[in-house]
Amino acid sequence: MAYTALKKMQKRNQQLFGAGVGPVQPDRHFDTVDHSLKAMALRFLHNRCEGLQFDMDQEKMEEADGIYRGISFSAGQIPYNMQMDINRLCLERELEKFIDSGVAEDAYTIYYCYLEMFFGHYGKSKKMVELLSEFESNGSSLLMKHRDHYSHSVYVFALGLAFYESNALYRSKFKSFYGFDPDDSNKQEDHAAACCFLEYWGLTSLFHDIGYPFELPFEQVLSYYEVAGKERGKGTLYISYKDVDPLAKLGKEAREKFASIYGRTFDSIEELLAFGITDKLGRVYDFTEEYMLETIHNKPVAPDLFGYYMDHAYFSALRLYHELELSIGMDKLNEKHVDALTAILLHNSMFKFAISFYKDKDRCKEPLRMELHPLAYMLMLCDELQCWDRTAYGRNSRTELHPMEAVFDFNNDAIYAVYFYDREEQEKIDAFKEEYRRWEDNNEEGKAPRLKAYSDMAEKEQRFVSDIRKIVDMSDIPFSVVPRTKGVNRKNKHTYLSTSNFLHLYDFAVALNARYSYRGKEKQVKTETLEKEFEDLSLEYQLSNINQAKSFAAYLDVLGCFYTDRPVDYEMVRTFHRDQTDAIASMEHERWIREHIAMAWRKGDLYETADLPETMIKAYADKRTARKALRDQLRMHKMTMDGHPRKKDILLHYADLPQSEKEKDYEPFNSMLKLIKRFDGLRIYKLS
Repeated sequence: MAYTALKKMQKRNQQLFGAGVGPVQPDRHFDTVDHSLKAMALRFLHNRCEGLQFDMDQEKMEEADGIYRGISFSAGQIPYNMQMDINRLCLERELEKFIDSGVAEDAYTIYYCYLEMFFGHYGKSKKMVELLSEFESNGSSLLMKHRDHYSHSVYVFALGLAFYESNALYRSKFKSFYGFDPDDSNKQEDHAAACCFLEYWGLTSLFHDIGYPFELPFEQVLSYYEVAGKERGKGTLYISYKDVDPLAKLGKEAREKFASIYGRTFDSIEELLAFGITDKLGRVYDFTEEYMLETIHNKPVAPDLFGYYMDHAYFSALRLYHELELSIGMDKLNEKHVDALTAILLHNSMFKFAISFYKDKDRCKEPLRMELHPLAYMLMLCDELQCWDRTAYGRNSRTELHPMEAVFDFNNDAIYAVYFYDREEQEKIDAFKEEYRRWEDNNEEGKAPRLKAYSDMAEKEQRFVSDIRKIVDMSDIPFSVVPRTKGVNRKNKHTYLSTSNFLHLYDFAVALNARYSYRGKEKQVKTETLEKEFEDLSLEYQLSNINQAKSFAAYLDVLGCFYTDRPVDYEMVRTFHRDQTDAIASMEHERWIREHIAMAWRKGDLYETADLPETMIKAYADKRTARKALRDQLRMHKMTMDGHPRKKDILLHYADLPQSEKEKDYEPFNSMLKLIKRFDGLRIYKLS
């Protein structure tokens, strides 16, 4: 019984309407004997995070006055904790889609879920999330070496969930570190610890690279030198950042808050993070807080001290701190938030080159143990493991050989990984192997041949595995990596001609949500009004609009159309004709059906036919409003389907719909065209 609030609502509905009513428990989309990345990550969310974000005070008030405080399509339709269960199911289903596809649009909905669930409002933080993807895709092609960090971060997030779920040792260390009973048999504590891990690991993993827009300009300047064949070093022209105090300074409220937590005053975020790192690692690695503060402070202003590299982790930590202060509020910040920030600051180069010196034979110190800083340990491990399916932007990166896919087995507290490379690159692999054999036959003189990242996994030195072992302690974790080749399958990427700035997904979804309300009044409505109506929906209904927006590229492809925010020499679509809306409507019906099945909705019309108890009618304004609420309490809809229907079954189901249902989107779709043109800048064009 993983979704307890749904079960409680089902029990209440059975008492009112008899056996066989919902809501039902969501299907588990994994096999219990499957120990893959996908299965373990979903199992963590489905089973271990029971009771995520429940508020028992809200439940007591609902029981006392009979008024529900949860949001579904509208406020007050369902119990508060039932909404929390559905939110968790949303995250579970969106993570499953992302792991299956790996595309940035599906990564986006993971960020969306996380921000809505743990920050409380996506809109406040949308610029932070969306800017990284836009900056990276548009600016990184000027670099010599650069690969995606947006989908990468969501893969890192999923890896951490899978590792936590599968590794009893890590769970025990994490629980002990944060004051939970380490015994897994204590289910209440186990669920609480898992919910804690999800929140703070999500914060650490999803935002660990948001500082890249600060590192990219630095690398762009150096790329001019690398084009000419020059290596970075003394004599290199480089940029640095001055006057970072506005970014690093703590305000009066923040100083007071952290003084109440730690019993001492900090004037800057740098001081706070230097203390946090030293407190956990200083004694073991023999460094002082003064040394750490100086190292942190020099990161943005003196990159020449760090091999002429700019550390995006510094900017990620500081940028995220300000986002936490703005979105969550200073009164809610705690030590775990600071732990997430120090983990981010450590992950890129700080721990490796300023604390453990893992590549220096004379100064090298022990790898990080998980009990010293569980979040930093997890981030450094998963950040290294996640090297597959990353879009290459840099000029050299596009020609290097990187794994396109990875298969993990987390059984028996181990990590077994197979990284797959494109079989079409076999010629490069054979050439590397031949060159490597010659190097061996020549008594291994000079540097070993490299074919990044294949050589790091295939050469006898096993550089990929050995480097991870030098960074994090893997002595109690069986760990092996095997490189293989296979044919490329890009079908899961669903690539179409439609392109736009990534920023448009949210606005497109807002316009879709408003398409019924403003027919003929599109010029009069304000953007703020549309966004407010969208924000008043529950996460489930918001995601439904976002996923419909994501599907429009596929819909338009079938029509021989595409959308873009750039001026192109094609005929613009100013209105959808009946045959076009019919084609879109049938595809959208399939998406809607599959979405409702995945979200544990059932077919039925009991909400329209049942005799309503007087208490239910009294709780709402009228019978019509009460029946709408009952629909969402039952999670029942007369238009959906049960089971696992085939595509042709859904098309037959659509064909049998009343004509009024089929036609209801005709005008609203044209209203949506006007809304996205006005507020989103997108245009739809015909290919011919």
